[in-house]
Amino acid sequence: MLNYKRYRRVPVVNYPEREWPNKEIMKAPTWCSVDLRDGNQALIEPMVVEEKIEFFNLLLKLGFKEIEIGFPSASQIEYDFLRQLVDRKMIPDDVRVQVLTQCREHLIDRTFESIEGIKEAIVHIYNSTSTLQRRVVFGMDKDEIKQIAIEGTRMVKERAKKFPGKIILEYSPESFTGTELDFAVEVCDAVVEEWGGTKENPVIINLPATVEMTTPNVYADQIEWMSRHFKNREAIILSIHPHNDRGCGVAATELAMLAGADRVEGTLFGNGERTGNVDILNVAYNMFSQGINPELNLENINEIIEVCERCNKMPIDPRHPYGGKLVFTAFSGSHQDAINKGVKAMQESKQDWWEVPYLPIDPMDIGREYEPIVRINSQSGKGGVAFVMDTYFGFKLPKGMHKEFADVIQKIAERQGEVAPETIMEEFREKYLEAKEPLHFRKCKIEDWSDNDDEFDTHVKIIYTDHGVEKLVEASGNGPIDATKRAMESELGMEVKILDYSEHALREGSNAQAAAYIHMLDTKTNKAIHGVGVSSNITRASIRAIFSAFNRIRSV
Repeated sequence: MLNYKRYRRVPVVNYPEREWPNKEIMKAPTWCSVDLRDGNQALIEPMVVEEKIEFFNLLLKLGFKEIEIGFPSASQIEYDFLRQLVDRKMIPDDVRVQVLTQCREHLIDRTFESIEGIKEAIVHIYNSTSTLQRRVVFGMDKDEIKQIAIEGTRMVKERAKKFPGKIILEYSPESFTGTELDFAVEVCDAVVEEWGGTKENPVIINLPATVEMTTPNVYADQIEWMSRHFKNREAIILSIHPHNDRGCGVAATELAMLAGADRVEGTLFGNGERTGNVDILNVAYNMFSQGINPELNLENINEIIEVCERCNKMPIDPRHPYGGKLVFTAFSGSHQDAINKGVKAMQESKQDWWEVPYLPIDPMDIGREYEPIVRINSQSGKGGVAFVMDTYFGFKLPKGMHKEFADVIQKIAERQGEVAPETIMEEFREKYLEAKEPLHFRKCKIEDWSDNDDEFDTHVKIIYTDHGVEKLVEASGNGPIDATKRAMESELGMEVKILDYSEHALREGSNAQAAAYIHMLDTKTNKAIHGVGVSSNITRASIRAIFSAFNRIRSV
């Protein structure tokens, strides 16, 4: 049995005056990517300089205006990467690069060396403030911990005065979620005061869930409490940096935004220590799905995936929100049917807003394709097979035919698992379009005998082969379909009834073809089956459909 008694519940915040539950996300925060620092340090094989440059260029293309590019005082690769960006003039004027350093003098000096030549940079300092780390890691009391933050701020401030560009200070009380709120606000206020923060020259106060410790609502309470208890809130850009230890990083981020966060630090697809950082793309696409501009260029998720997988050397999970290969895929038959109907309803209504069951956004809006939406396996239903035939190949199977053809594909799926669209079309061609044995339609001649609406005013002559032997048959009827049916009934000694007929164009233009569908009942055996014919001539397509149905009745 799980020894759950080894663990203590993390205390919640006694904060009944909370206001965030009644708010809605209305606009995008300031996004800061930490892929090149927090994400990179968590890789089994960290990126080399050129890979970091490629990733940096991707972040610029996506529209990030704040990018934490590394910990230049911690390793030579980090330092060299930053110098490459500077020397090659790769940092746009409207982009702030962010560098992380501990509150130690020699590390701060090295950090300022690395950013020489940058017009505007964020220097991010941090020290752990949590109850646990004060006790077991540092062996320090609250005043000593606060003094580390103040001294770090002072050292950055002194060097910023001599720096030819603009320096913005960011301070993180690391392990904020394990820190007493009154102490966290005390330390942050001391940093802002030491820096001399104002509305015109604010400090970024970053409140990280360095380890996600409890439910997202508690994090939101912590953020709102801090926002309302800072001494000088207008001098602060309130930033959050959630991790995903409990799998709630996205929820914690969204609730923290409701609670007053102005800025979000995270990574693409949530890469980072342990279970990762918050997935910025997930949060941004969530906003997009609610009609909010995420203020990032996210139209081509496949390109983002390709660069991330190559540089991080980690695959994107097939079920990852928005990015996974299967997230816009339906295997369930009922889901497939609903998607099929929803897409058709959208096309028919021509409404401006997206509204399709099981698809929260249009996959095409983020660079995905319609083709992978429906995948066919043994759990799929008739709607899914019909959707594939329509979407991939243009055949709009009549509703009565959905189950008949789906049963054919079901048998294949039970043997081999997922059935590719090409295999579905191959079966359709074999079972319907190429159903030419033993009867194979060759030629026809159709004559209208009068201009009146007589019952039998259409006469057909049909040349066909039966087991390879050419034959001629003719009959009259109230149209080409009826006349052909009568001719073949007489020839084969059968009695059939046309239950349904439909047709549609397969493609437009001078080479357009038509598809015709016949639903036919053998009145002697009570067997009903469909036939399909295709031709550039609709009458010929109809006759081919009749022959297809006769062959299927005699063989199935």
